[in-house]
Amino acid sequence: MKAIPTSMLSNPIHLLSLGFGSGLSPKAPGTMGTVAALPLWCALQLLSPATYIVVVAACFGLGVYLCGETARALGVHDHGGIVWDEFVGLWVALFLTPFEPFWVLLGFALFRLFDIWKPWPIRVLDAKVHGGLGIMVDDLLAGFYAFVVLQLLYLIP
Repeated sequence: MKAIPTSMLSNPIHLLSLGFGSGLSPKAPGTMGTVAALPLWCALQLLSPATYIVVVAACFGLGVYLCGETARALGVHDHGGIVWDEFVGLWVALFLTPFEPFWVLLGFALFRLFDIWKPWPIRVLDAKVHGGLGIMVDDLLAGFYAFVVLQLLYLIP
């Protein structure tokens, strides 16, 4: 994987797409990006569900632009250091999740599992959709899969 110069963090576009620097981690940048998304998720908990959805949708749209620009600057489609998609994917996964360590950790683990495993149609979209949308859409679906599983587990008494 091509190394990312830390100087890219001085550009606000790259700062966000690289997860405030969490994507520069030499080991598991996607996981580090997901960890970095947790404090912002805590802040999202203060919002109503409707506002949460609007904010996350806006962050998805912004991410299409941010991730596309950083991928172009790096010359690599979906470089592992681009982690804004992990931020948004985790926020989708944890939507309506109780603010309790067990459920948050389970949602985190489920999101990472689906993001790495890429079950159908995530793998297909990841291969066929390019640019910022391609970077964002697989994590959006991984987050949605994790959300569904998490909600179903929560409903089990």
